[in-house]
Amino acid sequence: MINVRTDLAIEAKQAYTEENKRELDGVKVDEEMEGEVKITTVTIESDEAGKELGKPKGHYITIDFPEFTPYDGESMDELSLIVGRVMKKLVDISEDKLALVVGLGNWNVTPDALGPKVAEKIMVTRHLKQVMPDAIDDSVRPVCAIAPGVLGITGIETGEIIKSLVERIKPDLVICVDALGSRKLERVNRTIQIGDTGISPGAGVGNHRMQINEQSLGVKVLAVGVPTVVDAATIANDTMDLLLDDLINKSQKGKEFYNMLKSVDRNEKNMLIREILNPSFGDLMVTPKEVDTVIESLAKIIANGINIAIQPNMDMEEIKELTAHNDERMNAAKERLAFEVTKLVHGEEKAIAAQKQA
Repeated sequence: MINVRTDLAIEAKQAYTEENKRELDGVKVDEEMEGEVKITTVTIESDEAGKELGKPKGHYITIDFPEFTPYDGESMDELSLIVGRVMKKLVDISEDKLALVVGLGNWNVTPDALGPKVAEKIMVTRHLKQVMPDAIDDSVRPVCAIAPGVLGITGIETGEIIKSLVERIKPDLVICVDALGSRKLERVNRTIQIGDTGISPGAGVGNHRMQINEQSLGVKVLAVGVPTVVDAATIANDTMDLLLDDLINKSQKGKEFYNMLKSVDRNEKNMLIREILNPSFGDLMVTPKEVDTVIESLAKIIANGINIAIQPNMDMEEIKELTAHNDERMNAAKERLAFEVTKLVHGEEKAIAAQKQA
């Protein structure tokens, strides 16, 4: 099995090809372009191929989008539609079946907060279908969402929480959203992976937890993720590769210096960089400085994509309008809570004054 720190199947496949100088039998790759968005489907067809790549047998669809996408509203909507279409290819859920969306990750750490931020933007309808079924159109699917936190906060394995919840509410589909790790800097915050094999939280950063998949839960599991971090050794290695390529291009072919540069074993170079950096920096992970803004945008893109996939009878404008109302209700609840706490601690007069000031 290849030793590559990544959650992305496409990167694991590329690493195998680079290391072994050949394609891996039992792996199929299809590519297509939709405008400026590249969609790559990696299908691992055999258990043997899956073992070589360190990924379960199944489908992994990678969506690569331009860097400006999270900053452009129209591009975000277009990407959400693509995400929705890709998800519908992997699973078909009828109108009467329940979907559970799980936002994995630590909401206190921005690069890891993608899952919880997506969960709070999902259009939840399960309670409405139960409490007021006559007021809800039959074409609206029942959906619920949860952000269970992480082991360090709850003291409970995330997989155990989800398994208990699945046994209680019995969903027909579980969609897990998580931040991922990548081996290439250019993929950070610019790639969405959607797979039908479940997820192993933290695997991309070397932090293996209980797997969340159909085998462990007993229901179909889709995994949606975005690489938000890359380890420091990868950045150093990519920088050295760029330097080597530049020197090779500027050197005279056939000369001793050129031959020396061409003979550098890049896999050995990668291992050497890790050996040098790990004692000083450990497993240092790096994320871009604009991560706060990007994570918020990516959460909207993925949440709208999930909403569209689960509620195919609604268009983008309807989805955005309904989820905007959710945000408004959440803000109103927070304002009410702040007022009541201030009133309890400082009295009603000061609470009213603080409310007017806000």
